[in-house]
Amino acid sequence: MGTNTKDTTDATFEQDVLQSSKPVLVDFWASWCGPCRQIAPVLDEIAGTYADKIDVVKLNADENPQTTARYGVTGLPTINVYVGGEVVKSIVGAQPKPRLLKELADYIS
Repeated sequence: MGTNTKDTTDATFEQDVLQSSKPVLVDFWASWCGPCRQIAPVLDEIAGTYADKIDVVKLNADENPQTTARYGVTGLPTINVYVGGEVVKSIVGAQPKPRLLKELADYIS
């Protein structure tokens, strides 16, 4: 796990994500998912670089089925961006860093 990202769970999701005052990027991942492992260092880097703009949290989909189901996540990795407790963007699948930064530009610039 990276040092800039934070883990969340079904129990802490509301506090970590929905009540946050800044945008939150949630990485829905699983230990068996290869693309999830590929994207983890990229997300950690984004979390460190843009810490003042956005929080990056990771949710293990296997260990937290309630939140995963609540947001209709069926493919991993899925990255949801939450603003004011609402999903404003959803990115399914591992993306290269330049594409990810472009997708997140509205929230990190």
